[in-house]
Amino acid sequence: MNNTRNQPVNIPVSKLRPFAGHPFKVKDNEEMNTLIESVQTQGILSPLIVRPIENTDEYEVISGHRRLHAAVKVGITEVPALIVFLDRDAVAIVLVDSNLHREHILPSEKAFAYKMKAEALAHKENRTDLTSVQLAPKLATEQIAEDAGTSKDTIKRYIRLTNLIPEILQYVDDGRIAFTPAVELSYLYEQEQYDLLEQMELNDCTPSLSQACRFKKMSGEERLDTRSYCHRYERGKSKSA
Repeated sequence: MNNTRNQPVNIPVSKLRPFAGHPFKVKDNEEMNTLIESVQTQGILSPLIVRPIENTDEYEVISGHRRLHAAVKVGITEVPALIVFLDRDAVAIVLVDSNLHREHILPSEKAFAYKMKAEALAHKENRTDLTSVQLAPKLATEQIAEDAGTSKDTIKRYIRLTNLIPEILQYVDDGRIAFTPAVELSYLYEQEQYDLLEQMELNDCTPSLSQACRFKKMSGEERLDTRSYCHRYERGKSKSA
């Protein structure tokens, strides 16, 4: 990582902007409350990493979004930061790698993080052939899998989740839909997903893996509609009754 300042400098929080498309959520939860208490008593122990925003006196945060949020909550007006000079693709890779070590990461965060890194790696290799079916080229998924200590198929399946509508993806984050059924549902067209969402809310239920696989198959055959959802759910209810 190139930088021309080896020592952190204090930067006003008013001059800091989040990285565009940042995939990790900054939430006011118990972990944030712990971080706020730490910042309140000890200050920012680890400097943020930022890069200059061209033609401005502002900076884009690469690493440290949660620390910045905690500092704002405490009322701190300046935070220590290391200034680096990187292009957007290099920043995306650093941002993803610096956050994936966290203990609690939502499926949606992993999905969009892997997608962001895959696109950045593809751009670095002058690849422009990302598609909705195979979002990450082979070399990118292999590299991400190696860095994450998992398989390339797992990376591709996480990236598939970015095709889910936000409401269904929230079901996945909430643990109401498991990862594998969610991957199958990601192959449904957008309107089909909204039809499914309506049925899930009306019937207060979620598809099993076998149902999700059937929905995917029916969608591919262009014969999936709301009545199909109702039929499948009613049959599932009668079996479990």
